Amino acid sequence: MLSLKDIKKDYVVGDSTVSALKGVSIDFRENEFVSILGPSGCGKTTLLNIIGGLDRYTSGDLNINGKSTKDFKDCDWDSYRNHSIGFVFQSYNLIPHQTVLSNVELALTLSGVSKSERRERAVKALEQVGLGDQLHKKPNQMSGGQMQRVAIARALVNEPDILLADEPTGALDTETSVQIMELLKSISKDKLIIMVTHNPELAMKYSSRIIKLLDGKVIDDSDPLDKNVVEPIKKPEKEPTKADKKAAKKERKKLKTSMSFLTALSLSRNNLMTKKARTLLTSFAGSIGIIGIALILSISNGVQLYIDQVQSDTLSSYPLQITKTTASIGEIMNTMAKNHEDSANHDKDKVYSQNAMGEMINTLMEETKVNNLEKFKKYLDDNSDLKDLTSDVQYTYATTLNVFTESDSGVMQVNPSTLLEDMGYMSSTQMEAMSMSGSMGGMGTDVWSEMIDNEELIDKQYDVIAGRLPEKYNEVVLVVDKNNEINDYVLYSLGLLDPSSLNGIVRRAMAGEDISVDSEQHVYTYDELLDLKFKVVPTPDFYKKKDGVWEDMTGDESYMKKAVANGTEISVVGILRPDEDASSASISGAIGYRHDLMTYLIDEVDNSEIVKEQIANPDIDVFTGLKFKTDENAADTDSSSETVSDSTADTESKADETADSSDTDKKAGLVAGDSSMEIPEGMTEEQYKALMEQSGASDTGELADMGMNAMGSMDMSAIQGGDMSSLTETQKKYIASLSDEQLELMKQMLKEQSDTNADQLANSGKYSTSNYDNNMKTLGYSVVEDPDSINIYPVDFASKEKIIDIIDDYNDSVGEEDKIEYTDYVGLMMSSITSIINAIGYVLIAFVAISLVVSSIMIGIITYISVLERTKEIGILRSIGASKRDISRVFNAETVIVGFVAGALGIMISYLLTIPINMIIAHLTDVPIRASIPVSAAVILIAISVCLTLIAGLFPSRVAAKKDPVIALRTE
Repeated sequence: MLSLKDIKKDYVVGDSTVSALKGVSIDFRENEFVSILGPSGCGKTTLLNIIGGLDRYTSGDLNINGKSTKDFKDCDWDSYRNHSIGFVFQSYNLIPHQTVLSNVELALTLSGVSKSERRERAVKALEQVGLGDQLHKKPNQMSGGQMQRVAIARALVNEPDILLADEPTGALDTETSVQIMELLKSISKDKLIIMVTHNPELAMKYSSRIIKLLDGKVIDDSDPLDKNVVEPIKKPEKEPTKADKKAAKKERKKLKTSMSFLTALSLSRNNLMTKKARTLLTSFAGSIGIIGIALILSISNGVQLYIDQVQSDTLSSYPLQITKTTASIGEIMNTMAKNHEDSANHDKDKVYSQNAMGEMINTLMEETKVNNLEKFKKYLDDNSDLKDLTSDVQYTYATTLNVFTESDSGVMQVNPSTLLEDMGYMSSTQMEAMSMSGSMGGMGTDVWSEMIDNEELIDKQYDVIAGRLPEKYNEVVLVVDKNNEINDYVLYSLGLLDPSSLNGIVRRAMAGEDISVDSEQHVYTYDELLDLKFKVVPTPDFYKKKDGVWEDMTGDESYMKKAVANGTEISVVGILRPDEDASSASISGAIGYRHDLMTYLIDEVDNSEIVKEQIANPDIDVFTGLKFKTDENAADTDSSSETVSDSTADTESKADETADSSDTDKKAGLVAGDSSMEIPEGMTEEQYKALMEQSGASDTGELADMGMNAMGSMDMSAIQGGDMSSLTETQKKYIASLSDEQLELMKQMLKEQSDTNADQLANSGKYSTSNYDNNMKTLGYSVVEDPDSINIYPVDFASKEKIIDIIDDYNDSVGEEDKIEYTDYVGLMMSSITSIINAIGYVLIAFVAISLVVSSIMIGIITYISVLERTKEIGILRSIGASKRDISRVFNAETVIVGFVAGALGIMISYLLTIPINMIIAHLTDVPIRASIPVSAAVILIAISVCLTLIAGLFPSRVAAKKDPVIALRTE
């Protein structure tokens, strides 16, 4: 079974070599009780360690079941110790932080035995040694004899072939020693027991064979194996086949020992629990770096969430806008800058003019183009990626939303608002420009605006303080500000205050009149506002067919009352207030309506009788019954207007002669205008004052009245012909008050009027002065598939860049005529801020990461200290078959536990610290930044902590794995 052939063991000590064993040869039976006696230093323990595979022989051979061990690798020795050897030590060598049951089970865990079987076999082994009722005690709670019994149970639990006992009774009293020896003797009936002892009496009493050693040699063997029998000559062994080799390899793999990581974690956890205070302090030190990084990430995350909200809110107000007719402002500026650089090629000895206006007009004409939105809309509708990148894609149309209110005094137009025009603040052209500005995110004049079709975003930006959000096309919401206030412009526009009290107020103020504006603060209940009703009237309903043509009836009060009464009723169903944390709002007006109200209106317009008639007769103007002027009939118009042009030329010639006649005559060409005029174009403020003095007028209003009275009956043809005799004295006096610039302006006005009259005369009764497209636009005709503009609302700036890539991909796939030009109103307004915040965060994290690395190094040092403290445990584990990798795994598990505790502790402390941090931020600033650690970041930080401590513990664990098990077992 076990045979030692000329075993020698040498130790190198400095420059000298010490021979512990000098050619020991012993053969052992399968079951016998062998005692090895000899003085200290004779090589007894060295021989026992070589037999047990803890130490390696220098020369000779150790045969196990006839198999040489000369070619054994570390894994073979580990398997041999685990499956064939059981150790019983003089000092018991139990792991102190493990229970009795866990100590006995440990060898079985290395063998890969299942948990249930492991428990059953360990309990049976403890019962066999009389400790079945002591399973859950720790070793320090037991007597010496009991601990030795536990050691014997541990040695027997894996059913080894050989039991090695090194001074098993050396630390026991006489009575207990006898008990242990009786136990070993009973075991020897089935197993080979080799005991090293200094007690010859015990050896003589209990052993079946005594071998004596002296100076590393066997000097006596009481019962050698077959010493008088000559061994038969063995037949040469057959060469093993491939199947034999494969079976042997499979058997070795089956017997290979391995400790699971969970077992390693359990060992390390129990060890750390015996040093709770040190473990906690070590973990806290390791958590400092985690706390620093976590706090930086929490603040950075709060800032990023705020930026994301600002981005979302801002982009909901300033979308990517694509209109039918557009010009790339960036391209215009770049082209003008390039032209300016190219033109600056003259000397600097004089001052030169710069053709800025001409370049601007030419560039504007070159860069302005018409977008094919019908084709682009289809492309967007078919793009599946767009939904995740946008809050909404809004299609707007040229169809006018005509909104009215009804009262006892009549009907009032609410949208488009005419309030500023009625006040005399601006003209209808300026009002139209302001309305367009509002659609682009600026300050418009209309108080009605389309809501973004994203209820989630609206919920984030607004609080519903009364009612609900609209659910149908004929439902709208009223929007108040953060103080629950509505400015009076909205109240006048909606008819909640009387707008007629403001009529002409600007003109009267400029004329110096005393005026008063209602400054009282009005209060409205939610119910009063929710009772508001409006009427939407399609534009075609403003027209009535008379005598075969359609007549505009907006001036007919009774007709308009009827038209409004028949309009679609719109109800206010909710009142919204911007959320306190919202940085921007998506609803630009005071009344927000759904997109399907516009689609409903488009459908009403398209199905109206007048629109159908115009579509059916594209060559006929439905308003006049005349044909539209086309290229084919343009020649007729040109020939018919020649006579009129000649007469106009004569008139201009006479006007020029009149201009030279006298100062008084030169000034006869100016029309005074109405009382709303400001300083006339072409006049400076000083000239205007001089005019006032010269005319004798006390103010603008008097001057205007004088002008209107004078010009009301003036014969313009007489002025054009140069005959001033028909003018009255009042008219001549008024003309004398005009400047040369005003006279020149008068000539231009007369010429333009003459040209217009000539054109109208040429076309009179023959062709319409309008065209098909203008008529359809006037009627508000639109096609849903062909929007007037497209507003794309990106989720954030990163999404905006991806949307721009989608537009670029579209442009690359179509011809030059179908390429899309868009306007990005936000641009890079805030994207750079995000980059700066991220850069600052990265720099701070880099600084704090230094402390994290330092703390990890400290954990590595503490792990090394743990290796030194657990050196004996290393020897015990190796003696029961643990491999070097298993030992390394135990200490790696310890660093993993410390790293996890450090990371988790750091995250918990960081979460607690965010509470005062948020209080400080709220106290110092009004910006709604809330520091918070993302869950993903917390998990990643814990993982980083574990990884860093694991890396820091690699060196100590490697040191532990390389420790000599024989030396480790001697460590106290």
